[in-house]
Amino acid sequence: MNTQFPGVKKNFGFGCMRLPMKDNKIDCEAFSAMVDAFLEAGFNYFDTAHGYHGGLSELALRECLTSRYPRERYILTDKLTENYFEKTEDIRPFFESQLAACGVEYFDFYLMHAQNRGNYPKYQKARAYETAFELKAEGKIRHVGLSFHDSAETLDRILTDHPDVEAVQLQFNYLDYEDRSVQSRLCYEVCVKHDKPVIVMEPVRGGRLVNLPGRALALFDELGGGSPASYALRFAASFDKVFMVLSGMSNLEQVQDNIATMGDFRPFGKAEFEAVAKVADILCEREIIPCTACRYCTDSCPASIDIPTLFSCLNEERKAKSPANAEAYAAATAGRGKASDCIRCGLCESSCPQHLKIRELLTEVKKTFEK
Repeated sequence: MNTQFPGVKKNFGFGCMRLPMKDNKIDCEAFSAMVDAFLEAGFNYFDTAHGYHGGLSELALRECLTSRYPRERYILTDKLTENYFEKTEDIRPFFESQLAACGVEYFDFYLMHAQNRGNYPKYQKARAYETAFELKAEGKIRHVGLSFHDSAETLDRILTDHPDVEAVQLQFNYLDYEDRSVQSRLCYEVCVKHDKPVIVMEPVRGGRLVNLPGRALALFDELGGGSPASYALRFAASFDKVFMVLSGMSNLEQVQDNIATMGDFRPFGKAEFEAVAKVADILCEREIIPCTACRYCTDSCPASIDIPTLFSCLNEERKAKSPANAEAYAAATAGRGKASDCIRCGLCESSCPQHLKIRELLTEVKKTFEK
C-alpha cells in the first residue's frame, strides 16, 4: 500500500480516456470485465475527466465500477477542466455534477486539468485552487493536485503559488524525457524540487511506444524480451518521485499485459535505461507527427475535423505509401471535416498538449490526400 496516500494499493492506474467502444458508445460489458481483472489483480486507481469520451467516461465508471463495488475498493480521480467554468460560482455546481455522474460522494484526487501558461490565469482569477481546498475541508475531495502540459518554468511558478498542492500529473515517457517542448525531465525535476509526488500520464505516448520498428524491438529482445508497453511503463515507474503510472487501456489484453508488468514490478537497471535511450533515438529519426490522440483539439474544432485520425493517416503514408492510407482518409472524413475545411482559427493549437503546429500539418494532410 502507498504510504504517501493511504488506500492507493499499487503504482499502476487505469486511465479512462481510451475505453473500448462499440457502435460509437463505450462498450460497458468489455469495460466491466477490464475493471474486474484490474481490481482482482490488486490495483485500484482510476483516472477520468468530464471531457473524456465526450462526457461518457464518468458515466461508464458509474455503470462499470462505482455501482458494482463498495467505495473502499477503488481510488477515483477526476479533474476541473477549463471549458466547464468561467467564474468561481461555476465550479461547485460543475463539481457536484461530476460526483453525480460518477456515482460517488467524494473524489480521492481532484486535479486542476491540463495546466499551462495560457489557462492558469483563468484558474487563478476564479480561485479554482482555493475552491478545491475548500471542498477538501468539507470531505468531498481527499487530495488536490494538478495535471500539467507546459514548460518547467511555468510548473515552478504554479507550485510556488500553490505549495499545498499534493500531487502533479505529468506527461512522462522515455521519448519525451529530453524533448524540448514537453520537457518531461525538467518538469519532473521541478516536482523533486517542490517535493511533489508524480502521477505519470502518456507513458506509452499514445501508443507510439507500443508500435515500434524492428530495430527498436531488437534492442528489447536483446534484454530478454517483454512487450514494448512493459518497457515504457517500467521506465516511468523507475523514478523515485513517481507513485502512480497511468495507462489508457482499450481491451482486456492490454489490461492483462500491464498487470503482468506492474504486478511484479522490477525497476530499470543501467542496461534498460541505455536501451530505451537508443529506442528514442530511432523513433526521432522517423518523420512522424507526435500526436497522442488525446482529442483535446477535436473538442474545440469548429470545422469538426478529426485531427488525430487525419494525422494517423499521414503518419502511415510517411512510413509506407499505400492506397489504403487514402482509403482511411476518405473514411475518416466521411460526414466530417476534411483537412481543407480548416479555417485556421488556432483553437486546436492552443489546446494541444504536444504544442503541435496543427494548422501547418493539416495543410500537409490536404496536399497528400486531397490532390
